[in-house]
Order: sequence, then C-alpha cells, then structure tokens
Amino acid sequence: MTLSARNAFFKIGIWFCAVCTFLTIAVSSMTVHIYPEMEGSTPRPAYIFQFLSGQLLGSNNYAVHASIAASVLFSLIAIILIHFFFERTSAPEILYISFFTISFAFEAIRLILPLHFIYNFPPAYLLFAARLLLFARFFGVFSLFTASVCASGLDVQKTRDVVFSIIIAAMIITVGIPIDVQTWDTSLNMVVGYDARFRVIEAFVFITTMASFFIASNVRDSREYNFVAVGVMVAMIGRNILLGADNWAGPVPGIMLLSFGTWLLCAKLHRIHLWL
Repeated sequence: MTLSARNAFFKIGIWFCAVCTFLTIAVSSMTVHIYPEMEGSTPRPAYIFQFLSGQLLGSNNYAVHASIAASVLFSLIAIILIHFFFERTSAPEILYISFFTISFAFEAIRLILPLHFIYNFPPAYLLFAARLLLFARFFGVFSLFTASVCASGLDVQKTRDVVFSIIIAAMIITVGIPIDVQTWDTSLNMVVGYDARFRVIEAFVFITTMASFFIASNVRDSREYNFVAVGVMVAMIGRNILLGADNWAGPVPGIMLLSFGTWLLCAKLHRIHLWL
C-alpha cells in the first residue's frame, strides 16, 4: 500500500471515529438519566481486574458509560495522532495498529442496551449490534497481531490479502458465537457462549503478538522493538480493564494504561522507521 492510499485511510478513520464520538455524545443525553432504573441482578464481567475490584465496589452504570465514552474518544485522538506523526513515515506496522485503535470507536455500540431499555428494540437489532461489536474487538486484536508479524518479516506487498484474511478470521469467530440478547452483564456487554474459550484465544493472540515483537528485535537487530512489545502488553492490559469496567475503579486506570501503551509502541515504531 502506498503512503497516499494509507493516509487516505487514516482520514477516513478520523471521520468515522469523529462520527462515533458525536453519536456517543448525542446518545448520552438520552441514556444517562435512566441508568438508576437499569440497576439489577445482572452478572459481573469475568475479567480478573473486575473480579478483584468487584470485591470492594458494586457496579455503577455511570462508570460503564464513562469507560465507553473514554474508549470512543481514545479512538479519535489516537487515529488523529497516528496520521499526524506517520503521514510521511513508511511504517508497514502502523496501518494495522490504526485498525486496533479504530476498533475502540465501536464500543459506542454498547449504548444500544440503555437505548433498548427506552425504545424496546427487536431482538434482531440487539443480535446484530452484539455481533458487530465482537467483530470489531477481534478484528482489532488480530490487527495488532498482524502488526507484530509484519515487524518480524511478513511480506507487506500483499496488504489487501492480509486485511481480507483478518476480516475473514474475525467473521468466522463472530458468526459462530451464540449470544443471549436477553441477558447482559454489568459492563453492558451481552452474554456470549463459550466465553472462556474465546478469552483463551485472545490471550494466546496477545502472547504471540508480544513474542513476535521480541523476535523482530533480534531479526532486525533493533532494541526498540522490545519497547514496542512492552507497549503492546500495557495497552492490552488497559484494554481489558476498560472493556470490562463496571465500577469507578476501571475507567481511569484502563484509559491511562491503554493510552500509554499505545503511545509507547507508536513512538518506538516511529523512531525505528525514521532512521530507515
């Protein structure tokens, strides 16, 4: 992919994230007042951080809303900064990292649940929204993995084929997941089947991504890739905290870790390719 084509995609991503941010703000005015009515005996998220924080704090829908808004705003700011700093820098990995950051704009989809509480949408709408959100999450994780493989020696001349492969992989998983649209947890995520198995897949991709960047450090003889791997680790920890946050212990550390990790990996990649 040429620089001009990649930069055109960045601009499309900026507009998309801006629209998602605007929609989040618009929907917020309609949903925040009904959160007290939605409090109920729904299950807590299965993430480790939420399990630990849940021992001390109860769930709070306003904290969930804050985590969703932070995710969407992060996607907008991140893609703007990526476009600004990499506009003239040829870094094959950054396209896939931009996919990862843009995927957070889809977290606005979780607001369909408070909207459903108001407007009582048909189940088909909720099912489509849940599958779209899961697709975006898996697409983002697989894109980050592809960036690491790209750094360690993937043929970057076949960008379209690689992107198509990521889409197919994410779709296969998303379509095959059973979803209960009548049940959701306290982080406004609909309950899905085989949840533990897919967490294992996500963890495996995460570990493999870090390993690939460490391998790239040796293959390309650049210690900077070690810091990129650390950035991936910090960003993924922040991501898991943010996506499963259901109390006020989650949004702030989640967005801080996600932002710092993404900044670290992008800054080191920029430094690597600036001297190539």
